[in-house]
Amino acid sequence: MKLLVDRGVVKCGHNGIVRNQASQHFVTIKHMPVLVSDDPVGRNIIACPNYGIGRKPCTKTMVVRVGYSRFLSINGHAVCLETVEGVTDGVDVQVVLYTVRAPGQTLVGAAS
Repeated sequence: MKLLVDRGVVKCGHNGIVRNQASQHFVTIKHMPVLVSDDPVGRNIIACPNYGIGRKPCTKTMVVRVGYSRFLSINGHAVCLETVEGVTDGVDVQVVLYTVRAPGQTLVGAAS
């Protein structure tokens, strides 16, 4: 599985765009910081089209459910893999997830 970098594409289940932000900048892949545990949490989501009665657009990422490496870490924080998946604050008929659509790089991978 590929490591997720700050230029990776992460979207909510309605295709709203997650604004990635790296908390560390000393480990990079082609000048792009690798995201580590807790980087995907609390990020803004823009352009979520989930509007209507009984619905709330996704505006923030919440807890990560899966997608951190158990074997590779940076400064004590597990690296994020292309399998990162978590919950948004959006309201719909079911729990709304955010997922990685593209890791942002194709050179470096790690085990989950």
